[in-house]
Amino acid sequence: MAHLLGAEALHLEYPTRVVFDSVTLGIDEGDRIGIVGRNGDGKSSLMGMLAGLKEPNSGRVTVRGGTTIGVLAQADTLPDDLTIGAAVVGDTPEHEWAGDSRVRDVIEGLLRDLPWDAEIGSLSGGQRRRVSLAKLLAGDWDVIALDEPTNHLDVEAITWLAGHLKRRWSANSGALMVVTHDRWFLDEICTETWEVHDRIVEPFEGGYAAYILQRVERDRMAAATEAKRQNLARKELAWLRRGAPARTSKPKFRIDAANELIADVPEIRDKVSLQSLAVSRLGKDVVDLLDVSVSFPSTGSGGQEKTVLRDVEWRIAPGERTGILGVNGAGKSTLLGLIAGTVEPTTGRVKRGKTVQVQTLTQRLDELDQHWKDPVRVVISGLRTSYTMGAGSKAQDLTPGQLLERLGFDSAQLSTLVKDLSGGQQRRLQLLLVLLDQPNVLILDEPTNDLDTDMLAAIEDLLDSWSGTLLVVSHDRYFLERVTDQQYAILAGPDGAGHLRHLPGGVDEYLRLRQLQDAAPAAKSAQAPGAPKGLEGAALRAAQKEVASLERRIQKLTEQVDAAKHALAEHDQADYAGLGDKMKSISEKAAEIEELELRWFELTEALG
Repeated sequence: MAHLLGAEALHLEYPTRVVFDSVTLGIDEGDRIGIVGRNGDGKSSLMGMLAGLKEPNSGRVTVRGGTTIGVLAQADTLPDDLTIGAAVVGDTPEHEWAGDSRVRDVIEGLLRDLPWDAEIGSLSGGQRRRVSLAKLLAGDWDVIALDEPTNHLDVEAITWLAGHLKRRWSANSGALMVVTHDRWFLDEICTETWEVHDRIVEPFEGGYAAYILQRVERDRMAAATEAKRQNLARKELAWLRRGAPARTSKPKFRIDAANELIADVPEIRDKVSLQSLAVSRLGKDVVDLLDVSVSFPSTGSGGQEKTVLRDVEWRIAPGERTGILGVNGAGKSTLLGLIAGTVEPTTGRVKRGKTVQVQTLTQRLDELDQHWKDPVRVVISGLRTSYTMGAGSKAQDLTPGQLLERLGFDSAQLSTLVKDLSGGQQRRLQLLLVLLDQPNVLILDEPTNDLDTDMLAAIEDLLDSWSGTLLVVSHDRYFLERVTDQQYAILAGPDGAGHLRHLPGGVDEYLRLRQLQDAAPAAKSAQAPGAPKGLEGAALRAAQKEVASLERRIQKLTEQVDAAKHALAEHDQADYAGLGDKMKSISEKAAEIEELELRWFELTEALG
């Protein structure tokens, strides 16, 4: 593979610390590199130096002649008075950019819901981010450098971006550098991971999962080496006393050693104990949404109401851990408000258990307002003295200080004023305050903002031992799948109202349903004029019955497909005929699911 750019002996320092010291590395054609590390360790600085945006104090970056580098920085630099079209394609004639399949793909994937002639100044922060990303991806680059590209993107847009980057170049051409905390994204597109830590850059093969496996083995080897060093020191002392020779052996890295590390690791959550404790704290009744609809006054003229949620039926169980998916504006916040008691239903009923205590970790930092000018140690001094984590034999009492340590705070940061903490530190402190209030129903609304991968793992570990009912809204697919056991989606009906639907197939099923939903208008326009727009009487009851039957059949088939995919791993890999038969069966079931889901959309649209 041809060399594209390289760095030699890079040194970068600020008045208070050294960020990098003699870092040497290179990027070749075909490289897809994810850059990870703790916040503040220099990930963006490294990318900036490699992309030519930042000068190192010493060392040099060399770029092969003619190599073009496109960069998406975290800062928003788009002029407010520019239109979306001008920002993305400049003054390129329409017949030229419209004839470019890549540009059309970018516009469809990122900007299809935005007016082409809207000014940048009229957009939200997330919309401006999408325009910046579209502007970059519409260009032709040998190397693309992305700094937190998934910020403000929903699950669908992140999935589209991963697919676009995988298709953009052939296997051995082009190169990608990406700084992101989105671990699913790293696993989906990266062939190499660079960990930035302690003034160095350490490379690992593969995406996030492979990186974690190798890092665990690295840490194990380091611990083994330290234990061996201490043992050798004891032997050396014995030799000095008795004259016995000391012997050493050189450790050798083996990836299968990392697999052995997790061979006897139990399930990440003790579901039985946590469920039992949740029932004891909550009773059998948590929150039931019974045929609930929510409408708000329309902002337009005419005084009509807009229905946000319609006919929601959901009985939330004690200890349930549920992720909620939906596009922006689908009604996720309204649904959470119904559960928390901050939103009242327009029709239907919300029934709450007598012992239910709901707390919400919002996207704002409301819990910190009263502590803004206090040091962290003063904040935690006013909290309860201990907090019980886990259940059964794994239960343990932790002080607020010990919880802070688990969330990545060190002793020096205890004297820092809350207002001077980083965004990620404030987010972690906010979570601590919410947990120490001892809720038994916890709602997390986009909890991963401003957190690096190590801190996300620490919070996931903390939530593994939390024994209440957990509801999560997040665009971070890895986090959502990691901390919840099931997922629901809010899908818009033909009248724009949101309907709640269980997703036995998880996020993949949600993405498939959204694709079918987007395809439904085209299918509807192809129907003959005069087709019925609604159902009444016996036809209505029959359609409702068929919808329920379709949902049961889809769930059953999805479970069968998942089980069949797992069985493939245990099948004799040399039995090509047998593997082929199994793959054919999986494909047939997947095709049947798609047909059933399309029928489900047709019926729900007719039902209104």
